[in-house]
Amino acid sequence: MSKVKSRVPRGFTRFYALYLLNERPMTGKEIIEETKKRSEGEWNPSPGLIYPLLGRLLRDGLIEEIENGKFAITSEGLHALDQYSRLQSQIEGQINLVRKLGLSVFTAGKMFAEESMDRILNVTEMMKDRMSEGSRELQIKFYESYRAFLERELEKLKEQEYGLKNSDKV
Repeated sequence: MSKVKSRVPRGFTRFYALYLLNERPMTGKEIIEETKKRSEGEWNPSPGLIYPLLGRLLRDGLIEEIENGKFAITSEGLHALDQYSRLQSQIEGQINLVRKLGLSVFTAGKMFAEESMDRILNVTEMMKDRMSEGSRELQIKFYESYRAFLERELEKLKEQEYGLKNSDKV
């Protein structure tokens, strides 16, 4: 099975759909047509790409479905779009600086990719640590609650069997 190669970077479609929906509400078909028109036919995203993406954007609360099958961006979607735009500006600024220093865009891209991988690995490690801590705390709370439940049930059994109250210990 061959791997499909795309003309656009992975994750760009998500950004671009939000970008278009920020301009005006659209249907999935309108997003496809507008993309094809603006790219002068260079990029024609398939319905198999756009409709599942719209489903994920809906699920994530970044868009909402409105009348006539159109989708509109939400405040959460605007926030995500702003984050994408800030990242784009930061990367463009870094590339421009590297060019001014006389390095090629390829060299700059390689450096940024390595830096990004380092950041991703650091964030991943930090999240793993937090998740394990959170999981440990949740386990302890569960066990404490379960123990308290079992102790209450044991007291009920004692009361039923021996007619003893909590103050009358055996």
